[in-house]
Amino acid sequence: MSPFSPARTAGFVLGAVVAAASVVGAAGLIWLDLPGYTRSPVSVSAQPPAAASIATCAGPLLASGRDATKASLLTDAAPQAVTASSPGLDDLPATTLAAPDVQGGAGPESLTVQPDAGGERADLAAAGSSTVRADDATGFAASACTRAEMESWLVTGTGTTGSADLVVLANPGDVASLVTLSVYGASGLVQPAVGKGIVVAAGTQRVVPLSALALGEENPIVRVTAAQAPVQASLQSSLTRVLAPIGIDQSAAVGAPDTTLVIPGVAVSAAPGEQGASDVSTYLRLVAPTSEGTATVTVRGGAADGAGGADDSGGAVMTQTIPVSAGVPLRLDLGSLAIGTYTVTISSTTPVTGAVWSTTGSTAGSDFAWFTPAPALAASTLVAVAAGPTPVVTVTSETDQVVTLEAEGGGDAQQLRIAAGGSVSVAARAGATYRVTADLPIRAAVSYTGTGALAGYPVQSGDAAEAAITVYPR
Repeated sequence: MSPFSPARTAGFVLGAVVAAASVVGAAGLIWLDLPGYTRSPVSVSAQPPAAASIATCAGPLLASGRDATKASLLTDAAPQAVTASSPGLDDLPATTLAAPDVQGGAGPESLTVQPDAGGERADLAAAGSSTVRADDATGFAASACTRAEMESWLVTGTGTTGSADLVVLANPGDVASLVTLSVYGASGLVQPAVGKGIVVAAGTQRVVPLSALALGEENPIVRVTAAQAPVQASLQSSLTRVLAPIGIDQSAAVGAPDTTLVIPGVAVSAAPGEQGASDVSTYLRLVAPTSEGTATVTVRGGAADGAGGADDSGGAVMTQTIPVSAGVPLRLDLGSLAIGTYTVTISSTTPVTGAVWSTTGSTAGSDFAWFTPAPALAASTLVAVAAGPTPVVTVTSETDQVVTLEAEGGGDAQQLRIAAGGSVSVAARAGATYRVTADLPIRAAVSYTGTGALAGYPVQSGDAAEAAITVYPR
C-alpha cells in the first residue's frame, strides 16, 4: 500500500480529529465557565519532612585591645553559661564552633536535636548569659540561642566614640556561607566594602567590628544576607565613658520588618533624675527600610510589684504618632518611665524594624540592655531562662485570654489572665525552662535587673510549632 493511499490518509485524518477533540474536551473541562459554577484554585497542604532542630548561641563575651601591641586582637572576656531543654532529653547534643577571629577563643555552642522516633520535629529552647567585671568591660548580658537564617536584621549597637561593638556571625551547618552586610544609617542604605563577600566556613564563627561598617553612626541597623548556607547573627555592644566601662550586651538578630512590632519585657531599673541615671534612660530606635510612612508608638506597663513582676490591664503610659523616612533610622525618647516592666508596640503604615534601649545609669559599673521585637507564638512554646539576677517572664496578648506558664520537670502551673492589649510579668527561676501555652497568639520575653545588671531577650517560636505549607500546582 502506498504511504499516501486513500485508506491510510483517512486513518491519519480520523486520528487527528480524535486527538483534537480530546484536547478540546480536556480544555473545556478545565477552563469552560458554566452558569452557577465557581472554580477554586487547586492546592495541596504539605508538611515538610522533619529536620533537626538547631539553636546556636552568641558565645562568650569578647574584648579587644587587651594586647597593647595588637589593638585589634580579640580575646574572650567572659564565658557564656547556656540553659537548654528539649522534652525527653536529659543531655542535649552540643558542638562548639571554631572562632578563628578570637585568639584562644572558646567559641559558641550550637545544640542539635534530631526528630523523635515518630518522625516529629523536636522542640528546643536555649539561652545563654555572661557576666564580666574588668577594667575594660563590665555588665551582664543574656540572649536567646536561635536558628540560622538566610536573612536577618541587627537592630542594636552604635558606631560612635566610646563603643566597641561587634557583629558576630555563626555558621552551624556543613556548607560555607557567603554573607553580605548592608547598613541603614543617617545617609540611608549603604554597602560598605568590608561588608561584602564575608566567608563564614562551616562550623565556625566570624567577627566584624561594627565600626568598620558604620563608623560614627549613632543608630545603625544592619541587614544580614547569606548565600549558600544560613547564618546565626548577633551583636555585642559595649560602652566606655571617660575610660570607665558602663555596660555590655548581646542581642540576637530579628526577623524581617513588619507593620506591627511588639517589644515585651522592656525593663526600666533607674528612672530619670535618680542618682547615677542618665538624662534619657529609655529610647526607641526605628527604621522603615523601603518606604516612608507613619508609625504609632504605644508604651504599656506598670511599676513592679514585690514579687518582681507587674500586671498591666492594657492602659497606655504613652502613645505618639511619628513620621518615618525611607531607609533612615530615627531615635524616639520614651520619656520618664517609672521603674518597672513595659511593652512597647509599634503600628506602622509601612514595614519597620527596631529596638528599645534602656540603662541603669551613666557612671562606672552601670549596665544597659537592648530589647528587641518578639515573634508571635501560636502554639505551646518552651521558654529557656538563662542564669541571671531576678529574671522575669513577660507575656502580652492582643486578646483577652488565660495563658498557662508551667516549669518543665514539675511545679505548679501559673494561670496568667491577660487583658486585650495588656501584659503580665511574673518572676521566674534562673536556669529553668518553662512551657507557655495559649489558645490565641501571644508574645513573650525574658528580662533581668540587678545591681549593675540589665538584659533581656524575646522568646522564639519552637521548631516543633512550625506549620504545614500550602502548594499551588501550576
